[in-house]
Amino acid sequence: MQNPEPNEVILASSSAYRRALLARILSRFETVSPDADEARQPGEAPPALSLRLARAKAAVVSARHPHATVIGSDQVAVLEGRLCGKPGSREAAVAQLLAARGLPMRFLTSVCVIGTDGAERVHTDVTEVRFRHFGRELAEHYVDRDQPWDCAGGFKAEGGGVILFERIESQDPTGLVGLPLIWLARTLEGLGIPLL
Repeated sequence: MQNPEPNEVILASSSAYRRALLARILSRFETVSPDADEARQPGEAPPALSLRLARAKAAVVSARHPHATVIGSDQVAVLEGRLCGKPGSREAAVAQLLAARGLPMRFLTSVCVIGTDGAERVHTDVTEVRFRHFGRELAEHYVDRDQPWDCAGGFKAEGGGVILFERIESQDPTGLVGLPLIWLARTLEGLGIPLL
């Protein structure tokens, strides 16, 4: 990337999900992989982890592109106090879903926007998904269909994952997919970034 234009926006992410979400509200932006260390620090609580990683991703890219507005985001899923990461395989996804039956899973999606003034604007969206009771056959059928092993929690709410839910409680449904657009749209508009 060379000399950025005024109001240039960079999404500090290699996530196709976040890129598709941001494209809903911005017609022009770049994506840059942040290459930030995502290891959890000892004793770090899930909300602190999510916010620290969003800030780190934005900071890494902002340091390389100080004349752009940079968006960093991270999401963690929590089930009964334990982090639920991306399952990575069919078997792990099925096991994760079966462990969540009848329980609530919380998704903490943090966003950090660093403007051209160098100031950080941060937000964490909290969404709770309560899973219904279901059997192994449905979990396996769902996982085979959506292949959600690259998604925190092991499902795609924007796909067929909704068949596994009893309810979703959220102030911003896009937060569950990985980028809370309601807060982000207001923040970008406040920085003079034209929407749509």
